[in-house]
Amino acid sequence: MDNAAAGRNKRRQWWLLLLIIPFIGVLWVPFYNSLQPEFAGIPFFYWYQFLWVIISAALTAVVYFATR
Repeated sequence: MDNAAAGRNKRRQWWLLLLIIPFIGVLWVPFYNSLQPEFAGIPFFYWYQFLWVIISAALTAVVYFATR
């Protein structure tokens, strides 16, 4: 592997670290283990997790296009 390829691989590794963010966001359950605040009648516990589904999809797309 030449120097240019090694530099590209190192940059890709930094982009992949973004995929840890959703994992951390849902890992700490006591943070979102509550009913309040509600959003459109939906308890916080549910809409917080659903929000992370959307954020995870967006971050996955960003990492995909950045490392492609």
